[in-house]
Parts: sequence; structure tokens; C-alpha cells
Amino acid sequence: MNKQAIQALLNDSFSEFSAFIDTLSDHRFIVSPEGKWSAGQQLDHLVRSAKPVNTALGLPRIFLRFFGRPTGKSRSYDQVRDTYRAVLGKGGVATRPYIPPVTEAAQRAVLQENFRQQKDKMIATLDKWSEEDLDRYIVPHPLLGKITLREVLYFTAYHNRHHLHILQLRERPDHDQPWATQLEQAIF
Repeated sequence: MNKQAIQALLNDSFSEFSAFIDTLSDHRFIVSPEGKWSAGQQLDHLVRSAKPVNTALGLPRIFLRFFGRPTGKSRSYDQVRDTYRAVLGKGGVATRPYIPPVTEAAQRAVLQENFRQQKDKMIATLDKWSEEDLDRYIVPHPLLGKITLREVLYFTAYHNRHHLHILQLRERPDHDQPWATQLEQAIF
């Protein structure tokens, strides 16, 4: 995937998540009856996850050399996705800096704006990188180890979609326990 395709992929993944968040009531934004993160917490988590990617993209290349050099070619989007799913399947969870606090309905607009800013910054900063440099530099990822910049961008796009999918499943009426049933069980 070239830079333009990655930018489109990132734009879509951020925009789709944000659009879904806009469809939720304040109650559904802040509550998760199954004991998992609420939609607001997932949004906060994605903002927290995007910030270090933007930091890395904004660093002078000489600083990125500190992390070493890649040992092979960048993996494809599908390979990064599959590796992440495998790590989750083995019990991988978010590390402390990426765990969001409880969110309130009043935080929605601020979190949505922060999320949009992270997207815009990532897409704009990506323009400053050559195709070759995306495969030449690596950065540490808390679950995936050292990955190339191209791979961290693939991860970011998939990560947004992964959390969107989780939220969409909660809203489906044919889900094992639709949201309304879960809420009823939590209250009564």
C-alpha cells in the first residue's frame, strides 16, 4: 500500500469511528453494561494510541535510529492485523498509558475534536515521509514489539476499525445479548 492509500485508509478508519460515536446517545457513550470499556473510553483509548504515532512521525529521523533498523520488509496490512489479533487471542491487553479513565458525556465533544486532530496531524505528517523511509525506520509498539512506520500506520487504521467493530456488535439486535438486554440485566 502506498502513502496515498494509507492516508485514505487512516482517514476512513478515523472518520467511520467518529461517525459511529455521533450516533450514540449520551447514555450509550458513557455506559457499558458488560463491564468492558464504554464507547467514550474506547474513543479516549484511540486518542491515546494515536498520539505516540504522531510523535514518532514528527521526530527527526536521526532520533528514530535509536530504535534500530528493521530486520526485514514491512508486513502487509493483513499481516499486521493478523499478528495483532493473535496477540489479543493470547491475552494481550492495553498497557497502562493507553488505559482510559471513566468518561463523562460532557467529554464527548472534546474527545471527538482530539480524535479529529490526531487524524489530521497523522495524515498531514505522513506527507513528509518518503515511501522508502516508511520501511526504513522502526518504533516500539507495546504489544507488537518493534515495527516499521508503515506497519504502525497499518496498525492504527486497523486498531480504529477493531474498536468500531466492538461497539457495532453491542448495538446489533441479533447480538447474543443486545445492549438493551444487557442494560436491563445490569439494572435489575
